[in-house]
Amino acid sequence: MGQVVSEIGDHFNNIAVFGLVLAQTHSGLVVTGVMLARGVSAVLAGPVAGVLLDRMNRKQIMITSDLVRALIAIGFIFTVDSPKTWLMYLLSSLLMFASPFFTSGRSAILPSIVRGEELHSANALSQTTQWVTLTLGALSAGGAVAHFGYKGAFLVNAASFIFSAWSISRLDLPPRAPRKIPEPLTETRVVRPWTEYVDGLRYMRSNPLVLGIALVGVGWATGGGAAQILFSLFGEIVFERGASGIGTIWGFAGFGLLVGGTLAYWLGTRLSFDAYKWAIVVCYLVHGGAYVFFSQAESFAWALVFIAVSRAGVGVSSVLNFTQLLRRVPDELRGRVFSTLESMVWSTMIFSMALTGLASEYYSPRVIGVVSGILSSTTALFWAWANLTGRLPRSERAGIDIEEVEIHGEPRFSG
Repeated sequence: MGQVVSEIGDHFNNIAVFGLVLAQTHSGLVVTGVMLARGVSAVLAGPVAGVLLDRMNRKQIMITSDLVRALIAIGFIFTVDSPKTWLMYLLSSLLMFASPFFTSGRSAILPSIVRGEELHSANALSQTTQWVTLTLGALSAGGAVAHFGYKGAFLVNAASFIFSAWSISRLDLPPRAPRKIPEPLTETRVVRPWTEYVDGLRYMRSNPLVLGIALVGVGWATGGGAAQILFSLFGEIVFERGASGIGTIWGFAGFGLLVGGTLAYWLGTRLSFDAYKWAIVVCYLVHGGAYVFFSQAESFAWALVFIAVSRAGVGVSSVLNFTQLLRRVPDELRGRVFSTLESMVWSTMIFSMALTGLASEYYSPRVIGVVSGILSSTTALFWAWANLTGRLPRSERAGIDIEEVEIHGEPRFSG
């Protein structure tokens, strides 16, 4: 319930912010600035969120994140009546800094509240629900902004965070096992959380499958960062449909993710481990190719079809990969692993968005879209190479002693 309402509110904020920025400035570069402000904050928040989620009460951290974001969301109202680009940057940055404390926490607690045999179904439900909210939130936000204005959208966003905090407060989490500390608890380890974060990085490096999944996210983000800018440019400039057009594109992207997530739920119970790895290759070939067609479509209707197909490929990959992570990453490292994945993706997206913003001043969105689709497709080539050369072996499931998997010997995954 908290996820549904909160994420619908998120999309009200996204559509309102991007629509407002473009309406006030008519500049893709300013949209890029807003996205970069969000991306840099997400990267900076990742290490902090990961360590705290593994050290402290995850439920309380998620509630605090919601309440802080509610206050920030209200602040966007002050950007409506007169252009305040600096304030838009600041609020976007603060909003995204608080976000990983909730999103990584949500991933980290999932294996604690379902049985092992339910984990794939729970993961598929969580992600497809997220994409339902993308579809509903984006489509309804575009229309709501057009009819009721930007202030109404920002108020809905703030209220959604409050509802989410209440929902999470009702969640009954089982007590966590005592944290296992592989080294003596010295003063240095207590006061230097960075040491704990590095332990999480070392675990990821020692586990080829986890590292491979992380790099898949990086590969997607090389083109996915551009998409964050291009959706706004295509809706507002290419197809000249304003905030409603932006919302419609995001809505069909969400619909595609929902279809992909539903297909992944069905596939996840039927694919062998080897078949799962080849499915990832197919997903990213479909994703990148369909994105190229989206960027070249002359008809708005065909553009919506192709963006839905593109995101369906991402949806299948996301559910299958996250199920592998949820099954195999130990609880005491889960917060750091998921927050690091977010940071890696956002770091790559920052560069992708920055280049897209600069390129938008010299090249058409259609040209940038072709490059973006091709870059995302390279993920398929990387994953196929890693699989064919034996660098993606099946790893042990979560529950083994962390000292047994950490950090002896060199990883098989190289390059």
